[in-house]
Order: sequence, then structure tokens, then C-alpha cells
Amino acid sequence: QVQLVESGGGLQQAGGSLRLSCEAFGRTFSNYAVSWIRQAQGKEREFVAGISRSGGRTSYADSVKGRFTISRNSAINAVSLQMSSLEPEDTAVYYCAARFTTNSSDTKIDTSPSSYTNWGQGTQVTVSS
Repeated sequence: QVQLVESGGGLQQAGGSLRLSCEAFGRTFSNYAVSWIRQAQGKEREFVAGISRSGGRTSYADSVKGRFTISRNSAINAVSLQMSSLEPEDTAVYYCAARFTTNSSDTKIDTSPSSYTNWGQGTQVTVSS
């Protein structure tokens, strides 16, 4: 199993930016497709952005397209989420989630949180209006 540790959350004003990082420990991170999934208080977890194991394909929820960018750096076993033009509706706990795949050609990005078997502890993002 890979262990995931998120960092970078905090309080930001609407219109501002934050960068979240997810560091992986324990196994080769390049064998995992990775997504950021968030959960607002009283709501279900929802897919935000995902990146394939090679980094060649990305996917975004409609609500964050054009504002968020996901990327990965295999050299340091990390995936980042750059968030810009933040809105109060972005307030949530953000989780890094990973799905192991043995297929090096796998470009699938699952948007269902139940597809992911490895989760970080989450980092709180709060956007004030």
C-alpha cells in the first residue's frame, strides 16, 4: 500500500490561490492514477481533478475547469493541485486518492470516489467571501 500525505490547505479569500500537494510513501507512485476529491460539510465526496499514471491525461469537474490544474512529479513522488480564482463554494476537505494499476497504458481517470483504495488524511481549504 502507498501512504499519501496532503499539505497546503488553509484559509484564502475569494479570488485567491492555493496549491495543494500530495506526497506518496511506500510504493512506486508512478503505478497509480491519482485524483483530488473533496468533501464539503454535510455533503458527499465529489471528484475534483484526476491525472493518469503517466501524467499524460487529466480530467476536471466542470465546477473547477479553467481554475484548477493537476500535475504530477514522478521524481519526487508527488501530485499537486494548483487552485486559482477560488470561490467560497470550494470550501471543503480535500483528499488525495490513488488507484493502483499494472497497465502502463492505462489512461483511465475514475470520477467515482469508490474507485480509489488509497486515501490521504485530507487537508482543509476554506475560502472566505
